[in-house]
Amino acid sequence: MSGLSDDQLAEHRDAFSLFDRKGDGKIALDQLGDVLRALGQNPKTADVKKIASEVDPRGAKRLTFEDFVPILNGVRKKNTQGTMEEFIEGLKVFDREGNGTVSSAELRHVLTSLGEKLTDEEVDQLLVGMEDSQGQVQYEEFVKTIMAG
Repeated sequence: MSGLSDDQLAEHRDAFSLFDRKGDGKIALDQLGDVLRALGQNPKTADVKKIASEVDPRGAKRLTFEDFVPILNGVRKKNTQGTMEEFIEGLKVFDREGNGTVSSAELRHVLTSLGEKLTDEEVDQLLVGMEDSQGQVQYEEFVKTIMAG
């Protein structure tokens, strides 16, 4: 059915059923992102919206687990998380002095305006304890901390 083991399918079915509010073995299409995230995926909001619109442009359809598994597999295949080295390399561009630091203001700007944009509150949480007295962030340590969860 999916390239998943029977145990994985059973676990995924259990997680899926937690989102079944009507008890009919289906989830609302607007819960798709939540279910994917509950199963350890991290799709972008835009990707979830695109998938949902492909499944049902009106957004009224309810998904069965059997409809959901191919979607999950597609997201799993697409989900290629960057490596720590890739993130560090990306932040080096902002290290003007070559000393392993970036300004917290510049980091905040990047995190709130590029890619999957974070809110100011989310950036505040990420930067807690990361800034030195000059408002600089050791970006290698920052990436390690974020990726460690």
